[in-house]
Amino acid sequence: MKQQFDGDCIQLRGLRVVCVVGVLPEERERPQPIEIDIDIYTDLSAAGASDDLIDTVDYGAAAEAVTQTCLSSQAQLLEHLAQLIADDLLESTKVSLVDITIKKLRPPIPLDINFTAVQVVRRRQ
Repeated sequence: MKQQFDGDCIQLRGLRVVCVVGVLPEERERPQPIEIDIDIYTDLSAAGASDDLIDTVDYGAAAEAVTQTCLSSQAQLLEHLAQLIADDLLESTKVSLVDITIKKLRPPIPLDINFTAVQVVRRRQ
């Protein structure tokens, strides 16, 4: 369940990336699909008034940055990958808080399960 925060929010839902992530040897040998949901908390009032991209967080650029982080990190843990993504997004001075959920769509466990996931919430320090 997603946490609720006060303030304006840009939502990215269902960003799918095929990348190397996992601890097991078979996970290290071949990329697998993950799905990422991101809430970016930022003040959207200036963009609402100006109708100018410069006054907001460019969600296309954010999605591309997240994708590149997933492809380059080769993280073992979803927790580590989520932290790397949060750190990257919080570098923008416009972002005050991020809420990130990463789902492993084919977890390597012998059970009938849709996905496993981690959720992290990080604030600007």
